[in-house]
Amino acid sequence: MLNIVSILIGLVALLLAIPAFIPFLGIANWLILPIALVGVVIGMLSSSNTGRNLCLVVLVICIIRLSLGGGII
Repeated sequence: MLNIVSILIGLVALLLAIPAFIPFLGIANWLILPIALVGVVIGMLSSSNTGRNLCLVVLVICIIRLSLGGGII
């Protein structure tokens, strides 16, 4: 059950991360990082790894996007 919750959180974070790739909307990644981090924590509590891995991928994508934009843009 926790795996399904983690997958849903990861999908929401991924859908929110898509518009954050548009220039000048990259600051939205700062709002997406805590959402994905909550998904990682919930995914760690479950017996399966799928939700945790999805949230980790979203987390890494957002961190890379923030580092490319200097943390703001």
